[in-house]
Amino acid sequence: MHFGSGVPTVEVTDLKDDDFLLDVREDDEWQAGHAEGALHIPISEFVARYGELTEAAPQDGRVHVICRSGGRSAQVAMYLVQQGVDAVNVDGGMQVWAAVGRPVVTDEGQPGYVL
Repeated sequence: MHFGSGVPTVEVTDLKDDDFLLDVREDDEWQAGHAEGALHIPISEFVARYGELTEAAPQDGRVHVICRSGGRSAQVAMYLVQQGVDAVNVDGGMQVWAAVGRPVVTDEGQPGYVL
């Protein structure tokens, strides 16, 4: 799904293992399963916790924003682009991430799943 609003988008299959990933799903979704090493800031708390992203993100690196299917992450990616951040939306979100066989884990490092 493309939003036509100029949100830069990347395919899950184009992501490299060391790409910086920002997961904006809610806590219950994150706890069920997420990409290892992703930074988790729920979209509902994003503006209030924006400083966590600026601290964690690579200085000159790109922020890859992911949610369940790509809707919420598109909103956050657009916001970041407006702030001057090199951000892209991960097309299809965690549903595609899991479907192409990328690992989904829990906080304990156990195999997880996408809600």
